[in-house]
Amino acid sequence: MTGAEVLDIARDAIWVTVKIAAPTMLVGLVVGLVVALFQALTQIQEQTLAFIPKILSIFLVLLLTLPFMADAINGFMLRISERIISG
Repeated sequence: MTGAEVLDIARDAIWVTVKIAAPTMLVGLVVGLVVALFQALTQIQEQTLAFIPKILSIFLVLLLTLPFMADAINGFMLRISERIISG
């Protein structure tokens, strides 16, 4: 296996990781900003108010995007398997 092949596999792995993590991270970011804005406008500084909506929204996004995540990981595994089989 050459250095270029190793870099290609690493690039593919990083891209799959970004594709899998992006929906969850973006929803967490948006919900966090909305809650922070709500806290700043109402001057409610309750710690649990920031975490409960984020946890629930991230859990919901994980449930909705689980098939996409499994498909992305499966595709990556198949590409790696093909490289192993082909030598």
